[in-house]
Amino acid sequence: MESKRVAAEKAVEYIRDGMVVGLGTGSTTYWAIQKLGQKVKSGLSINAVATSINSENLAKELGIPLISISKIEEIDITIDGADEVDDEWNLIKGGGGALLREKIVASFSNELIIVVDESKKVNRLGKFPLPVELVKFGYEVTQKKISKLGCVTKLRIVDNKPFITDNGNYIVDCDFGNIDHPKDLHTAINMIPGVVDNGLFIKIATKVIVGYQDGSIVDL
Repeated sequence: MESKRVAAEKAVEYIRDGMVVGLGTGSTTYWAIQKLGQKVKSGLSINAVATSINSENLAKELGIPLISISKIEEIDITIDGADEVDDEWNLIKGGGGALLREKIVASFSNELIIVVDESKKVNRLGKFPLPVELVKFGYEVTQKKISKLGCVTKLRIVDNKPFITDNGNYIVDCDFGNIDHPKDLHTAINMIPGVVDNGLFIKIATKVIVGYQDGSIVDL
């Protein structure tokens, strides 16, 4: 927990008055939103765009002003987490189920700051199963086609029923093992009809902040 908190709070130091800020989703970003809430109470003036209903609700509780993404042309900085970050800053995201909204917000952002604890930093992606968001119609066929790319697929189940994203879709978690060519895999998956998007974020991050259990950070 300490490693996540210190990384997230370091990221918040980059936020300035007047910015539009993207709020990611997950256990690390939680601490960034908490810190932003404190700064807003102390007078920081920002507008925020949330990547999930959970982050939106937390921001509301903390008094962080929210704005619809339809009302803006760009986001100054987005702070988000990742399930894995490789040496080239490619990411696997979607463990929390918000990968599509996170990718949309990231695409609008001038800067994407990724905050992770030390366990998420890897030489090569793939130990964490890759989430893929699917439309419900014909998802079984879509899932089979994904598996033909060389992975073991598993429909995400929560509370004994399929997990439903904030967009009303399913998620399939795909174990590819080591992912040697993430850009090619990203394209191949997204070419399959029924796939909405996948959790590979290819060289979108502009900064990575890694937190360690001893309270230290590495700001890359």
